[in-house]
Amino acid sequence: MARRFRRRIRITTGSVFFDVMPLLAIPMIYYNFVVFAGFAGAGDQVAAWMTAPALSVHMFSGAILSLSVSDIILFACMPLLFFEIVKSARTDSLSVVNHIISTLTLVVTVVEFVSVPGFSTAVFCLMTLMQLVDVIAGFTVTIVAARRDVGMPSVVG
Repeated sequence: MARRFRRRIRITTGSVFFDVMPLLAIPMIYYNFVVFAGFAGAGDQVAAWMTAPALSVHMFSGAILSLSVSDIILFACMPLLFFEIVKSARTDSLSVVNHIISTLTLVVTVVEFVSVPGFSTAVFCLMTLMQLVDVIAGFTVTIVAARRDVGMPSVVG
């Protein structure tokens, strides 16, 4: 009689707060702070502030890499999106809370993008799209993982 051993990998930070909090909320909070505190000026000046050069790096080839604030924000969002997708592989109760908070964060970002001046920029649109990818990936991965845990046949694989 062959036994099947299932190895479970736990992906956790050791902190309930960071396990529950969506990591993509961090750049969203930063963007909200910049817009509502007025660092970028009025709502119609946010796009110009985002595209202004913020950092220049001299390359070995002699070229200069100029990064804007929007580039830096999006570069910060990419690894956070990766970690969110990795976190979505969990099937414990904290991941359900994380998915609920991620969905609420998505709703807030969509409402801000559509209705608040200063949030209708390409940067915030991409951040909202990343939030949508996080929500869809989170629910999809959790549903597939839960089906495998229960022993139900999976459509995906």
